[in-house]
Amino acid sequence: MYKRPLRVRNGPVTPVTTPPSHGESTPHSPAHSPVRVLIVGGGHVGLYAALRLQQRLRPGEAELTLVDPKSYMTYQPLLAEAAAGAVDPRHVIVPLRRVLSQATVVLGRLSLLDPDTRIATVTVPPAVAGHPARDLQLRYDQLVLAPGAIPRILPVPGLAEHGIGFHSVQEAVSLRNHVLAQLDLAASTRDPALREAALTFVFVGGGYAGTGALAELEDMARYATRHYPGIDADDLHWVLVEAGDRILPETQPDVGLRTTAELRGRNIEVRLGTRLESVVDGVVTLSDGSRMAARTLVWTAGVRANPVLRETRLPCDAHGRLRCDASLRVLGSDRVWAAGDGAAVPDLARPGECCAPNAQHAVRQARVLADNLLAQLRGEPTSEYRHELKGSLTSLGLHKGVAQLRGRALHGHTAWLLHRAVHLRRVPTWDRKARVLADWTLARLLKREIVSMGALEQPRAGFETLMEHGKEWTE
Repeated sequence: MYKRPLRVRNGPVTPVTTPPSHGESTPHSPAHSPVRVLIVGGGHVGLYAALRLQQRLRPGEAELTLVDPKSYMTYQPLLAEAAAGAVDPRHVIVPLRRVLSQATVVLGRLSLLDPDTRIATVTVPPAVAGHPARDLQLRYDQLVLAPGAIPRILPVPGLAEHGIGFHSVQEAVSLRNHVLAQLDLAASTRDPALREAALTFVFVGGGYAGTGALAELEDMARYATRHYPGIDADDLHWVLVEAGDRILPETQPDVGLRTTAELRGRNIEVRLGTRLESVVDGVVTLSDGSRMAARTLVWTAGVRANPVLRETRLPCDAHGRLRCDASLRVLGSDRVWAAGDGAAVPDLARPGECCAPNAQHAVRQARVLADNLLAQLRGEPTSEYRHELKGSLTSLGLHKGVAQLRGRALHGHTAWLLHRAVHLRRVPTWDRKARVLADWTLARLLKREIVSMGALEQPRAGFETLMEHGKEWTE
């Protein structure tokens, strides 16, 4: 073996020896050393694939390592309910270290990949604030790339300063606090212009995230107005802006039409074929020429593949997704696998198309990927991924929803119950299932919580205020 210098990022790194090919023995390793399986990404694909491998691996057959910037996985389909307070935000996240007891979890981001030497460089954040990040080299025999997607941000004037995202638990909690804070502001001001702006909520993006978040928060705010004298539910102005010709483009057209009708029936504006032009001085300008003062602008206009995938020197399509075959193996490599939002997987149920980037495909692809990886290790034949979407489900608030199952359209309470039943089944681990079910049960027995806890986002603000007063008193 020989030593090869590695590219340095964010500080010094230690050179490592080039790993031998799988099955090749060296004087320093046993002839049958465990296969090193590296999983990049702890989202739907990463977690479910790791769980599957953890369950099916034989003792000593492989060593699992999972890399992700966060120590938990977020169950995205319940994020809107967490924002509305129907589910405790802590219960829609799954702690990786707890559930992956047989894997090593590394908190960091993939910064460099060398497929030739099978070395991944991971940038690990500093243990002490103010210190530089450090690079860690991880050798692998089998690699699973599932870093997921990131929000697709467009260069809209004012968006960076005034927009609110909806991609993480922190953003969901922050948005809930923000909406309730606007009700508090509207109830306490005598300025009609400020009151109107506080009660105007604009959501850009009519996909699952934007539609679900708007519907759940509108339902929560409508309930909260009964406790705000002077504010009626009809005073709230909710606007959903979608650049396409229908909302929920990931679903069948009938579902999008049914959802649009449901939202408009609740006095929610749904503006199709419309784009956000700017957000300047608190005024939202749309491509149809309309302008409105709004203190809330939520950006949920789609996602894109993690840009780190383009830097791996592996084949990518025009959208930055790794090109895979039907067995979820990256083209041109027999040791690299991919699935989920960052993988262009051929959809065998729809020839000529790729699988849609949604949770249904991600969860099922993760299981097939894990099974195929194991089959390759054991010299067994792999299988192709094939799944035909049987329907779609969308919750639109408490006891409200739309669904399409095997060509049958459902709405209202029935669709809402079906939505909860399906996602309760899909939430990983029995621990999380029990916690989510308990939240839903208590929500039926007790009233909604409508208190803004905005101070949680700035925990030192109160202490700093006391310190300032303390200086004045001592002086």
